[in-house]
Amino acid sequence: MSYILVTNDDGVFAPGLQALAEAMRSLSRVEVVAPATNQSAVGHKRTVFQDILVEDVTLADGTPARSVAGSPGDCIALAALGMVEWPPQVVVSGINRGQNMGQDITYSGTVSAAFEAAIQGIPAVAVSLAQHNADHVEDYAVAAQIAARVVSRVIERGLPPLTILNLNVPPGSHVKGIRLTRQGISLYQDQVEREGNNYRVIWLASDGVMGNTDEEGTDLWAVHNGYASLTPLHLDITAHRFLADLAAWDITITDVSPQDKDFDASKAHA
Repeated sequence: MSYILVTNDDGVFAPGLQALAEAMRSLSRVEVVAPATNQSAVGHKRTVFQDILVEDVTLADGTPARSVAGSPGDCIALAALGMVEWPPQVVVSGINRGQNMGQDITYSGTVSAAFEAAIQGIPAVAVSLAQHNADHVEDYAVAAQIAARVVSRVIERGLPPLTILNLNVPPGSHVKGIRLTRQGISLYQDQVEREGNNYRVIWLASDGVMGNTDEEGTDLWAVHNGYASLTPLHLDITAHRFLADLAAWDITITDVSPQDKDFDASKAHA
């Protein structure tokens, strides 16, 4: 029987996860596999050569779930390795508390769970709400409704290989619509607190933004102007436009070995 696999990076008992699972049940059967604790900003971390505790838990609304003492990537990898019925129709990750736009996607466990699904050959959608004080299930209602619309289309049409959709929804009860966007650029200011040999980095993600490429067409512009942003992302992160310039560096070499005593790295060329 087909189903939707739901995960997140805020932890299995996060309100955004419950809201997302409820919305996905309008489309299909739902299985929930999520981290036991908050895994925000872990990126695409994977746990190897260590035990990972998995427990059956129940969400506040009675939804059964698997709690994984690992990362969002671990959740999807374990699911693919047989922890649950495989494959699902689609993997949906979220709803994250706070946006995942611009450089956020490189840190995001929410987005990385979707990418892990793509690696496993499953279409995936990452969903985030641009509101850091969203503490209640009701806060995610609009984002969940929009996510259901997007996921229904993914089920109908599929996605290209190694491609995911990154959905970011603005705060508030009214969203103007969905804009198809490209990834923007956001600049953050980090601060560090030190006590002896202990360091704590304070990531000013909500009010410490130093600048944005807030151009129309970007994810940042859409959300800041009241639209939900839908961005296709691909695992190929090659800087294709720079390849020709890099070739002009004349940096390639051939037939070099450690035994080549006459090799001069400063003069190496093809």
